[in-house]
Amino acid sequence: MKAARPQVRGAVRLWLTAGLMVVFAVVLIGRAINLQVMETEFLQSQGEARFLRQVEIPTVRGNILDRNGEPLAVSTPVESVWAHPGELLQAADRIPMLAGLLDTPAEDLERRLTQRAGREFVWLKRRIHPELADQIRELAIPGVFLQREFRRFYPTGEVSAQILGFTNIDDVGQEGLELAYNSWLEGEPGAKRVIKDRLGRVVQNVEMVREARAGRDLTVTLDRRLQYLAFRELKSAVSEFGARSGSVVVMDVTSGELLAMVNVPSYNPNAPSRIAADGLRNRALTDVMEPGSVIKPFALAAVLEAGVAQPDMVIDTSPGHRRVAGHTIRDVRNFGELSVSGLLVKSSNVGVVDLVMDMDARHLWGLYSRFGFGSVSGTGFPGESAGVLRDYERWRQLEQATLSYGYGLSVTPVQLVRAMAAIADGGRLRQPTFIVDSDNPPHSVLDPALAQRIARMLEEATGPEGTGWRADVAGYRVAGKTGTSRKVGAGGYHDRYVASFAGFAPVSRPRLAAVVVLHDPSGEQYYGGQVAAPVFGRIMDSALRLFNVPPDDYVTLLTRAEVSHD
Repeated sequence: MKAARPQVRGAVRLWLTAGLMVVFAVVLIGRAINLQVMETEFLQSQGEARFLRQVEIPTVRGNILDRNGEPLAVSTPVESVWAHPGELLQAADRIPMLAGLLDTPAEDLERRLTQRAGREFVWLKRRIHPELADQIRELAIPGVFLQREFRRFYPTGEVSAQILGFTNIDDVGQEGLELAYNSWLEGEPGAKRVIKDRLGRVVQNVEMVREARAGRDLTVTLDRRLQYLAFRELKSAVSEFGARSGSVVVMDVTSGELLAMVNVPSYNPNAPSRIAADGLRNRALTDVMEPGSVIKPFALAAVLEAGVAQPDMVIDTSPGHRRVAGHTIRDVRNFGELSVSGLLVKSSNVGVVDLVMDMDARHLWGLYSRFGFGSVSGTGFPGESAGVLRDYERWRQLEQATLSYGYGLSVTPVQLVRAMAAIADGGRLRQPTFIVDSDNPPHSVLDPALAQRIARMLEEATGPEGTGWRADVAGYRVAGKTGTSRKVGAGGYHDRYVASFAGFAPVSRPRLAAVVVLHDPSGEQYYGGQVAAPVFGRIMDSALRLFNVPPDDYVTLLTRAEVSHD
């Protein structure tokens, strides 16, 4: 009996052990069934919440191209550095090495990571150099990653900076054409779902959520070659005459296309951190000035249109000054008797005032308005100024007089080139445009015969006796008008000047119009004929040849060739 009891107890323990094992097995099987069948969706969602991510697929911004397909703004792939703060802080001994590559104090980087320790994503440095990206990749620091982005690059640098503008760190247009056509240029980023491991590395692409759509290219009317030539000439003139700033605009008379637009000072859009506010503005469109004598062709057009004077009429400008409403208006000297054309050739303030004061103020205002003064030109450029042309009902007698020779109204260089192109094109005004082949029908603002008469007067103004003789171009008949105006400031007008020249060529079949403006030339030379006209001549010379415009002044061309040969 005693021997049987241990055997019984052993059997009981064996059965208990086996029973417990069966129970554990049943529990495990039940739990497995519950996890694999009953709670599959819940567990899957929890796993995906930890490891499944939707990531953005970067897209490229559209290029900006000149009229010949040459690049003005392009996007190049670069890499940016980001970190998972929690993971990187666990490898704190590697932070000084990373900080050294990123050119930032290690203490600042560690403090920044600590403050954002609860996040999963923090930018460390955007758009880095490829060599730096390779160095960071080779370090393989836990929690540090590289992401592909795109960086905007401007091949022409400061030459086209104010027209093109620039983009911010997220590749969104901030100024110029980049801003005006941002919706056209920017693409639509794509998105995809991926599975990442605990280190943030993509281990599997799950599905494409949205395909990336690249931005569309924008072809503009500018000619990159002419941009360089115009910028070079303008920068040289600003330096030579000690001017504070300057602008040049070249426009196609037959289409309204803006072929060149340059400003000095400028800036390098490839180094946005160094942009100075003084060089940021596109002065050709945003800055206004009192035009001075450049406005006289339009005043005389109003006089002739109103029948106040005839082309062969003689005006006595003696003794070279006039009193109007208690103020004295002067010429640079006593020109005596002048024809209507002679008023432009000699740029006589007195003669133009005599004629304009015999005309209804409403007619002068109407013609100025028709040519676009006092309203935006319609380029669509951000910040374009409309200038100032007060309503004629508010004019005083003196104001009507000064408006005839360019004081009392404000214009932009683009408004001037547009108006001059309208005279060149037989009185047809076009909207200046930056877009190639845009629908740009002209509208008539002046009788064609009268426009041709004014054009012939402007040609005389650039002849040997005219103030604009320095604007001549060998082999081409040139028409244009000089302008010199004092700048107004506190207490009235000062000895600071705006020197300008506006004209077109060739006269026989006008193709190109241009305006040159220099602000605050210093020294003894500050008249438009001395400062701006030569710049116009050099730029127009290059432009006519770049666009293969046939010469129309063979006599001058042959004469110069003979002199050169001798």
